[in-house]
Amino acid sequence: MNKKILTLIIGLGITHVVSAQVENLSNSSKPVYEKEPPVDGYVVKSDVENRKVIPYAPIRQTDVAFSKRVWREIDLRDKMNQAFASPKARLMDIIVDAIQKGELTAYDPTPTKNDPNGDSFKNVLPIDQVMARLGGDSVLVEQYNENNEVIGSHYEKRDWSRESVIKFRIKEDWIFDKQRAVFEPRIIGIAPLITPQIPGADVFGEVSTVTPPASNVDPFDPFAVQEETQPTTPAQPAVTASPVFSNLGPQVDATPAFWIYFPEARHVFVNKEVVNRNSDATGLSYDDVFIKRLFSSYIIKQSNSEDLRIKDYIKDDLDRLLESERIKKALMDYEQDLWSY
Repeated sequence: MNKKILTLIIGLGITHVVSAQVENLSNSSKPVYEKEPPVDGYVVKSDVENRKVIPYAPIRQTDVAFSKRVWREIDLRDKMNQAFASPKARLMDIIVDAIQKGELTAYDPTPTKNDPNGDSFKNVLPIDQVMARLGGDSVLVEQYNENNEVIGSHYEKRDWSRESVIKFRIKEDWIFDKQRAVFEPRIIGIAPLITPQIPGADVFGEVSTVTPPASNVDPFDPFAVQEETQPTTPAQPAVTASPVFSNLGPQVDATPAFWIYFPEARHVFVNKEVVNRNSDATGLSYDDVFIKRLFSSYIIKQSNSEDLRIKDYIKDDLDRLLESERIKKALMDYEQDLWSY
């Protein structure tokens, strides 16, 4: 008897909660007064927030028949990767917010003697240095009087540009587990790429052949008034044109701002939903995107005895892309060659 009464009470409670939620979400003609604001929509998305990370299958060292380390880059300007830069759920915002809350650890990407590539997660990068690398540190602002004299100064916090990060670098291992007969990639780390702000430098790196400017003219200032070149005479030999950088400046490669350890980041990504351009009901988290490989990327390096990147032995951009595709195909061919049909 007591069990029946308890079941009835619980059922009435659940019905009241559901009816309250339905009333809150329905197009009712009567105003609904509640302590909490109304729900924004007709469906409460709670499945992503409550998800847990599904761990990888364990791998023994003796079961690894083949392993290859690969570095690749994700360009957010690619149509397939535009969800990573969505203002509703930008990947960079999620990473920085988790670092500031202490949920993620940032690692210094500076190459050292024991870590030539700077991606071995050896040195922790403090939060203030993380923000300084992103351009969000404090700046000194001076105060002036009517005579243009400095009368004081103070520090103001500067917001970092979220749109400045347009690429991510991934470090991963391709492993063939002979025990499970599975050939799969496993991401180790992710790094947002930033371009150092160097005066006169630009990412395009075009070079032109021009006459050297006068000593009082800045060659890297696109708004500087260039002095007119005087016609040469037999008494004055012509100045030989020399290759210098144009107004676009020399080429500067994007470098990692910091590294995050992917197995640690999975516990953050699993509760962050990815925005889909086709449907709002995606049900996909950032952990799903990386595990299921729902992104476009190109390889910039594979493990080799000389520790060379693709651009170290191939200079042409198109040939680099073809080399990246060749490495991808070689990995796929390895798996296909394991089986006979």
